[in-house]
Amino acid sequence: MPLDLALRDDILASVEAGFAEQIAFTQDLIRFPSLRGQEHACQDFVFRALRRRGFAMDRFAMDRALIGAHPGGGPFSEAHSDAPIVVGCHHPRAETGRSLILQAHVDVVPTGPADQWTHAPFDPVIKGDWLYGRGGADMKAGGAANLACLDALRRIGLQPAATVYVESVVEEESTGNGALMTHLRGYRADAVLIPEPEEEMLVRANVGVLWFQVEMRGVPVHVREMGAGANAIDAAYRVIAALRALEAELNAEKAGREHFENEAHPINLNIGRIAGGDWASSVPCWCRIDCRIGLYPGVGAEAMARRIEDCVSALARQDRFLANSPPSVTFNGFFSEGYVLEPGSEAEAVLGRAHQAAIGSALKSFMTAGYLDARVHALYDRVPALCYGPKSENIHAFDERVSLASLKRITGAMALFVAEWCGVESVAI
Repeated sequence: MPLDLALRDDILASVEAGFAEQIAFTQDLIRFPSLRGQEHACQDFVFRALRRRGFAMDRFAMDRALIGAHPGGGPFSEAHSDAPIVVGCHHPRAETGRSLILQAHVDVVPTGPADQWTHAPFDPVIKGDWLYGRGGADMKAGGAANLACLDALRRIGLQPAATVYVESVVEEESTGNGALMTHLRGYRADAVLIPEPEEEMLVRANVGVLWFQVEMRGVPVHVREMGAGANAIDAAYRVIAALRALEAELNAEKAGREHFENEAHPINLNIGRIAGGDWASSVPCWCRIDCRIGLYPGVGAEAMARRIEDCVSALARQDRFLANSPPSVTFNGFFSEGYVLEPGSEAEAVLGRAHQAAIGSALKSFMTAGYLDARVHALYDRVPALCYGPKSENIHAFDERVSLASLKRITGAMALFVAEWCGVESVAI
């Protein structure tokens, strides 16, 4: 049932009282340069923060065999992180409410050239309403809010009257295997809340994502005999053109797909990296491109992978050079399907009331064309997976930043959601 108005006001006031401490904790998280494979120290920091709060702690590694056997597992590579997954477990004195997972990831994307940032990427500067720093918006502010919303309850002598798992994962930016590993470890709850930077809205639908590499091999010669060789970099341009044609086909298939048909370009192909050749005066004998593409909910990752392979093979068959030296396609990261959050769940209704009380407007929902760990819980746990978080700017770009006013509002909504969804009891002494 909806929260008592006096309790609601007490919770929001407690969020306000603890917000300076929450900002400081968020800044501490940003200072860790937790790039892929370098998240260990940050995860240790989160582990200690949860343990100080009295959580029962679990810290575990990825199980490569289990992940490899799961249809939603992303392929491992040399770059795959070996940092641990951290889970803090809150158990109430009496289990009278509904259980909850609060999840966040600590891995961040590369910064790019530091001289293009206004402030150093891992220096959490506050300027006006904005907190700057790589990973601050995506999503260390959300990770800190997972703790802060529970701290707000504890500050007024309350705790959730249900089991709450606070999960800190890695590999969200590359495979999604961290969240999948919590599922394979056996963590389940009645609902999941992930405070990604979602502009104070709820994600209604989310694309799946595939990562893949295409490698071309050429015939090296001196440039004076260029016509006798075969340029692998030139061949890469032809492969990219074929993949762009596939991207256009996929976007044309949005017709009749709820949540997608009114989007201008719901499926995006990104050529994220290109490398090739060994010498400016030698015709290059190799070129490799790293790509990312989205896929609609309901489309299997394996089916999309075959479509990519067929696209590259079709080009090769009609290309004078590639017909004799076909490109190789390797799937090397995300291999995940999309999901749709069906409306009408009680969890969404509770979040809607919390949002209205904390922010003063009705909760809106939207489709996002990026990967979200919510897919694990939506597809495999089959529970409401609520992806909802603060306003931000420039995620994955220079001068990434999160709005502090929005973060405070979101933390208030989260605390109200926890109190109503899980129920509350007095803190054990």
